[in-house]
Amino acid sequence: MDFSASPKELKPETLDTGEQSDEVNDSPIEQVRLTVPITDDPTLPFLTFRTWFLGTISCALLAFLNQFFGYRQNGLYISSVSAQIVVLPIGKLMAAYLPTRRIRIPMTKWSFSLNPGPFNLKEHVLITIFANSGSNSVYAMGIITIVKAFYHRELHPLAAMLLTQTTQMLGYGWAGIFRKFLVDSPYMWWPDNLVQVSLFRALHDVERRPKGGLTRLQFFIVVLVSSFSYYVVPNYLFPSITAISVVCLIWKNSVTAQQVGSGLKGLGIGSLALDWSTVAGFLGSPLATPGFAIINILVGYVLIVYIVIPIAYWNNLFEAKRFPLFSPHVFDATGRLYNVSLVLNETTFDFNRQGYDDYSKIHLSIFFVFTYGLSFATLAAALSHVALFHGRSIWEQTKASFQHKYGDVHTRLMKKNYDQVPQWWFYSILVLVVALAIFACEGFGRQLQLPYWGVLLAMSLALVFTLPIGVIKATTNQSPGLNVITELIIGFMYPGRPLANVTFKTYGYISMTQALMFLSDFKLGHYMKIPPKSMFVVQLVGTVIASSVYFGTAWWLITTVENICDPTKLPQGSPWTCPGDDVFYNASIIWGVVGPLRMFGRLGLYPKMNYFFLIGILSPIPVWVLAHVFPDKKWIKLINMPILIGGAGGFFPARAVNFMCWFTVGIFFNFVVYRRFKAWWARHNYILSAGLDAGVAFMAILCYFTLQSHNINGISWWGLDLDDHCPLASCPTAPGIKVANPKCPVFH
Repeated sequence: MDFSASPKELKPETLDTGEQSDEVNDSPIEQVRLTVPITDDPTLPFLTFRTWFLGTISCALLAFLNQFFGYRQNGLYISSVSAQIVVLPIGKLMAAYLPTRRIRIPMTKWSFSLNPGPFNLKEHVLITIFANSGSNSVYAMGIITIVKAFYHRELHPLAAMLLTQTTQMLGYGWAGIFRKFLVDSPYMWWPDNLVQVSLFRALHDVERRPKGGLTRLQFFIVVLVSSFSYYVVPNYLFPSITAISVVCLIWKNSVTAQQVGSGLKGLGIGSLALDWSTVAGFLGSPLATPGFAIINILVGYVLIVYIVIPIAYWNNLFEAKRFPLFSPHVFDATGRLYNVSLVLNETTFDFNRQGYDDYSKIHLSIFFVFTYGLSFATLAAALSHVALFHGRSIWEQTKASFQHKYGDVHTRLMKKNYDQVPQWWFYSILVLVVALAIFACEGFGRQLQLPYWGVLLAMSLALVFTLPIGVIKATTNQSPGLNVITELIIGFMYPGRPLANVTFKTYGYISMTQALMFLSDFKLGHYMKIPPKSMFVVQLVGTVIASSVYFGTAWWLITTVENICDPTKLPQGSPWTCPGDDVFYNASIIWGVVGPLRMFGRLGLYPKMNYFFLIGILSPIPVWVLAHVFPDKKWIKLINMPILIGGAGGFFPARAVNFMCWFTVGIFFNFVVYRRFKAWWARHNYILSAGLDAGVAFMAILCYFTLQSHNINGISWWGLDLDDHCPLASCPTAPGIKVANPKCPVFH
């Protein structure tokens, strides 16, 4: 299939919107016009034997590997890009050697062929969607793990299985409700999908090598091999280059200098890295993020990290100097890590109020305090921003949808060539999943602690936020999460019950996240002209398979690995330490047992953080007013307050060095290269991103199986290792505070 568009295909025409338009017969978004083809071949086979065989294996294998590695100290994440590349030669081999005769299914009129012809693009896209279901982690595994391995309580396997499936499947309902706005609309362009589109075109497009240059496939292979070969350096040979803090190398004995310069535990001034995983590992690829979104994030980052945080810390707001400047942990009043065992009644499995009163209130680092405040403001700003800037277009899109008016060539091709998924498919799944979710929580002796009204409230939150956050994700490639707000709400309403808290969070947060994943995949299929019903079936089956494999793998490991997740009882050097689930467990204690009333309420230390809700909901109003007062100033509309406010919200697990590198690479490619070398950018930018990601992934897998799985980790030489050599950056600076780190001085 040739994606190159002929002059005839690019001929201007009036868009079928019921109004006259001078737009070219293409997308109104320039990046989409430069990347996505406007042709389609509806005769290509798609749901073939190869699709089901390779898709099922890819989905199940990725689900098993990601859950298996997720419990280990040296975790490893394998993305669908790896499967996307590996299945291509396998698919072509199957097309070359499998028999072509049709096989009839007994007692039916149906038949199929093992080999319907050449391995084609649409099969490849559907297999990748299958694999994507397996590569996306199942959040509910955290609940099952902390119940079995941390709290050491019983959990009925059927309840656990229902929890797993329903939390993953609930998003289909929200996706069905909002797909007209977030998929059919040409202005909802999902930037991250352009990386996949570029890679598919590079792998399948037949093109001549330009004189003195490379085809897109050749360019991808060069980048893949280079990235693969180089990543052995930061991953094993010289891991120190994953975070270099220049200031710390100069001022080795200054606490303040290291707080300012540390890229891992401080403000990160002067920090850098020579490692693509540092650039894109936590914040996503900057090459796939629009330039205006990068600038919004940069402005917010500078305001918070270099103005607000230093003022707050060095003025000792919330007694900040008693604790590290930057830490995701919780502390007691003496500056030590909080001992959660003193506030949890192990017998009754609820809050030990007397123990709490006798011990200490919960304290946070100043970075962690403002991270929560920014999370509150970002969600409030998302609602306000979308209502002001997109409310009218959403209403017009609603009317246009009922009148069957569609905006661009991609939508028209899809409507013309393929049947749409009936709405009742989505609604049927929604009703079934809601019933099963309530049964999982109310049944089995209420082991999950969450009553039916909690399930319905969590779903209501997901329903409210899916559209506004979907609009932000579809236009900026950034998406605020609901994890903090869900913990906060149920923590106030139903305190003292850790499992109710994490279950509520999962139904609210993950059902929205899954909806956005489904919608993103639908948009990818929209761009690649995949029949919607086939996309739906593949996503549905892939989700069921992935959830089942994740659950089976987790249950098998929890019940067979003795003392899993307990480093104090595991043999020395055992990898089964579950670092991610340990954080999840502590969150269940802080939000579920102690509760937000004793953190952000009248009994806590941080009630002022609630003003961030008001700041967030009001913040888009000045921008909206200015955009109407000065309509000729187009840059004003590019100010996106949810993204700007959340600029520093990516901290934990990201660090300052991740942001510094991400900004540098993103600004260079999305401004300098985009403006000066637009032809190169259009041809190579997204392929470069995919090649770098794939090379890192393959080398990480190779290093894991050949070295790290045998406890052979990175080489430590010249005194350099994975740390950025800023040991004083995490020291408290309040007088009289002593911590376990012997290098930290005691101030007087």
